[in-house]
Amino acid sequence: MKIFNTLTRSKEEFVPIEPGRVRMYVCGMTVYDYCHVGHARVMVVFDMVTRWFRASGLQVTYVRNITDIDDKIIRRAVENNEPIAALTGRFITAMNEDAKALGVLPPDYEPRATDYVPQMLDVIGALERNGLAYQAELPDGSDGDVNFSVRGFARYGRLSGKSLDELRAGERVAVGDGKRDPLDFVLWKRSKADEPREVKWPSPWGEGRPGWHIECSAMSCALLGKHFDIHGGGADLQFPHHENEIAQSEGAYGPQTGKPFVNLWMHNGFVRVDDEKMSKSLGNFFTIREVLKKFDPEVVRFFILRAHYRSPLNYSDAHLEDARQGLDRLYTALAGAGITNHCVSTVDVIDMRALAMDFAHQPAVVRSIIAFSQAMDDDFNTPVAIAALFDLATEANKAENAEEKLEIAQLLRRMALSLGLLERSPIDFQQAGVQALDRSRIEGLIAERAAAKAAKDYARADKIRADLLAQGVLLEDGPGGTTWRAS
Repeated sequence: MKIFNTLTRSKEEFVPIEPGRVRMYVCGMTVYDYCHVGHARVMVVFDMVTRWFRASGLQVTYVRNITDIDDKIIRRAVENNEPIAALTGRFITAMNEDAKALGVLPPDYEPRATDYVPQMLDVIGALERNGLAYQAELPDGSDGDVNFSVRGFARYGRLSGKSLDELRAGERVAVGDGKRDPLDFVLWKRSKADEPREVKWPSPWGEGRPGWHIECSAMSCALLGKHFDIHGGGADLQFPHHENEIAQSEGAYGPQTGKPFVNLWMHNGFVRVDDEKMSKSLGNFFTIREVLKKFDPEVVRFFILRAHYRSPLNYSDAHLEDARQGLDRLYTALAGAGITNHCVSTVDVIDMRALAMDFAHQPAVVRSIIAFSQAMDDDFNTPVAIAALFDLATEANKAENAEEKLEIAQLLRRMALSLGLLERSPIDFQQAGVQALDRSRIEGLIAERAAAKAAKDYARADKIRADLLAQGVLLEDGPGGTTWRAS
C-alpha cells in the first residue's frame, strides 16, 4: 500500500510503526455552527481510509477530535447569550446526525478539547523547559500570553515548504502583544476580564485558555502516543495548524523520543464552487443539511468518493445529479440479480487474492477485482476503484445464468461496502427522495392504473403514469408487474 505523504511530497510505501496496527488522528470540527460540505469531505474521506485499512486486515485506532473552545465559539455564544457548553453540545449533536446520514462510522475516540486542558498544560510546560515557550511581558509590565518561539525550532516550515524568511515577509509585530517575533504563535491565552467564566482555567502562567494548535498536539499524543502513524485533515490545515502541531509536539517530546511526531501526513483537497474555494467568507458554502434536503445522503457520499481525495472537488447540483444516476446504475445491477435486502454496515477483511481465485473462470471479473484492489492500495484512488465497480455491474447485467449474475452482484456489493456504499436495498434507494406522495398512495395509484389497463381505459392509465411522473415518481412495467422509483 502506498500513500502520498504531504511532508515528503511523494507516495511512500505505508509501513505501520506497530505491525498490523494503524494509529491515525484527524482534525475534526470546531462546533459553533452546522457542518458544511467541506466538513463532509473530511468525514467521508477518512472514514473511507479507515474502512480500507480494516478491509485490508489492519487494526485501526482512529481519533477525530472536537474543538469545543476557541474565539469563534466564544463570540457566537456571547452573541446568542447562551452558555458555551449549550452551544457546542447542540452542534456536536447536529454533527453526529450529519455524519450518520452520510454513512460515516464513529471514530474510536472523539476527544473534546475542554477535557484535555491538563495535558495541554503539560505540553506547554515541556516546551518552556526546552526553551521553546515564553510568557510575553506587556507594556504595563504585566504577564501576557504564552507563545511558541518559532525560530527556536530549526525544522519549522518543512510541512508547508516555506522558509522562515518567506513566512516573515509582510509580517508585523502587533503593538503591545509582547511577542519576540511576529511568527511566534500562542500556546496559552491569558484571560480577559470580559470573557465568560467558563473559558478560564488555572495554569502556572495565570488564568487563561489554550491556543488552538496546542489542543491537537495534546489530544493526539495522549491517545496515540508521542509518535504515531498518520495525521490527517483538510488542505487548509496544512499551514499554520499542522505546521505548528509538529513544532509543538516535536519541540516538547522530540528530545525524549528521538522520533518525529507523525510518520505520514494526509490532506484532502478543497471543495470548490464555480472554481472558487468554498468558504464562509465568500458566502458560497452549503451546509450538509441544506444539501441533504435536495439529495440522498448516499448520493452525497458517492459524489465525494468519485473524486480522488487529494483533488479539488467541484460542487454543483449537476455533478450531484450525475452521481445519483451513477449510484442508481449500481443499485440496478443488484436489483437485476435479485438482491432485495439491506446490509448492515460492517467492515470485513477482504482477501482479494482468494476472491480472484473464486472467479478464475471469469477473467473480466478477475480484472475488476484486481483493478479495485490496486487502485485502493495506490493512495486510495477511489475514482479508479469505482470504475471497477461499474465494470462489475456490467458483468452482472450481462450474465445469462441467474446464479452467476447473483454471485457477481454479491461481489459488487461486498467490494462497495468497503467504501461505505450499497448498504441499502435497491428498492429503498430507488424510491428515496419522493416527497409529494406517501408510499401507500403511490401503490394505490399503481393498482388503479392496473385496473384501468385491464378495462382497456388506456387514457386513464396514461394519465396516472404522467401525474406520478410530474410528482417525481417513475413507473416501470416488467414481467413481475409494475414497480416505481424516484425519477
